[in-house]
Amino acid sequence: MKVKNDIIIALDLFQMDAVRKLLEEISGQINTVKIGYPLILSEGLHSISKIKEEYGFNIIADFKVADIPETNQKIADLTFNAGAYAIITHGFVGKDSVQACLDTAEEYGRDIFILTEMSHPGAEQFIQNVSLDIARMGVDLGVSNYVAPSTRLDRLKKIREIVGEGSFIISPGVGVQGGDPAKTLEFADALIVGRSIYASDEPQEALNSIIDSIEL
Repeated sequence: MKVKNDIIIALDLFQMDAVRKLLEEISGQINTVKIGYPLILSEGLHSISKIKEEYGFNIIADFKVADIPETNQKIADLTFNAGAYAIITHGFVGKDSVQACLDTAEEYGRDIFILTEMSHPGAEQFIQNVSLDIARMGVDLGVSNYVAPSTRLDRLKKIREIVGEGSFIISPGVGVQGGDPAKTLEFADALIVGRSIYASDEPQEALNSIIDSIEL
């Protein structure tokens, strides 16, 4: 997957009108967005279809799927049928649950991302203890795409070393959470940026600022 300007916009908004307003301002500089529960629970799963049809973006569904295999399969099926390019799944639920998402993705010719470790402080309490094992499990399953934090570059580096240079890592935590764009891209392939852009009074300028910091 080629991510324009190495930036994925997290659309953690509640209304399609707000999404459209934002995308009209910045769509020329991005080609990939991440949609999570706030928009889906507010506007419905068809939000994925609408954004894909109107803007042609790659859409990553950030559902952090974490259930038994049968339920994971159903969630993935609905998500890909709606038009998502990929779905993010938790790895801590084990290989059978991840495999269910992977099998469904293959049926649709789509992808999954395994979430290894999250970017917020609370991730250090539990998930950090198993995140490297999650990355190893992903490699064993043949998964090529991962999510790893920009807020802890030492952890991001270790996850990169495990999954290898041939894998694709997207990294949340840049901006509001304190992650550094340029340093993150030493180990990740693309940044996930949300509040720093969509909560800004000037989202275009905020996006340009991040792009400039990468290119320096």
